[in-house]
Amino acid sequence: MRQRVLVKFSGEALAGDGEYGIDTKTLHYIAGEIKELVDNNIEVGIVIGGGNIVRGVSAAADGVIKRTSADYMGMLATVINGVAMQEALEHIGISSRLQSAIKMEQIAESFIVKRARRHLEKGRVVIFSAGTGNPFFTTDTAATLRATEIEASMLIKATKVDGVYDKDPNKFKDAKKLETLNYDMALQDNIKVMDDTAIALAKDNKLPIVVMNMFEEGNLLKIIKNKDYSKCSIVK
Repeated sequence: MRQRVLVKFSGEALAGDGEYGIDTKTLHYIAGEIKELVDNNIEVGIVIGGGNIVRGVSAAADGVIKRTSADYMGMLATVINGVAMQEALEHIGISSRLQSAIKMEQIAESFIVKRARRHLEKGRVVIFSAGTGNPFFTTDTAATLRATEIEASMLIKATKVDGVYDKDPNKFKDAKKLETLNYDMALQDNIKVMDDTAIALAKDNKLPIVVMNMFEEGNLLKIIKNKDYSKCSIVK
């Protein structure tokens, strides 16, 4: 039986060195990392945030846009990123499907878990967009939910750092890396893995969460295929 994983990318990662938009070089690099997994018979689901376009919380910050509407704007941003990722994957010969939690037939399939599983079984990468389809839930929670629904063996949060630290390593030189955490540790205020809803859902379903540096080439495959956790942190 092939291994099945879900990889969560932040929207900001797609912006590359910029603050907003989509950097096609970064997109191509990520697609290449996913291709390595597919070439090694690993079934891959993807969730991408929308922060490189619009973030719901930020859009609603001054009260002009209501939080519900702002969150729907954020969901649409994830669809834009999903379309870009699908194009990047298809460009290098990887068959993929884009599913959306909000109906938009001309752009994406509606999310149906049995259909998603069937795509994965056929070797297609499935990109899950539009979050959970509901406001007030983050794409971290959406990633945990989709990983649970497709029965992934692990959820990988691909970031710009090599794991979880007891404080921000960019601000504090004495920050210590936590290679292994339990779910209750991950819920502590000073440790930022995912939001509390996502962690609680992972805990309820015993879903391991791996936090790793997506910009170290080949790291994703090493972690999944070889169970090499030396350059990441794992919550279980």
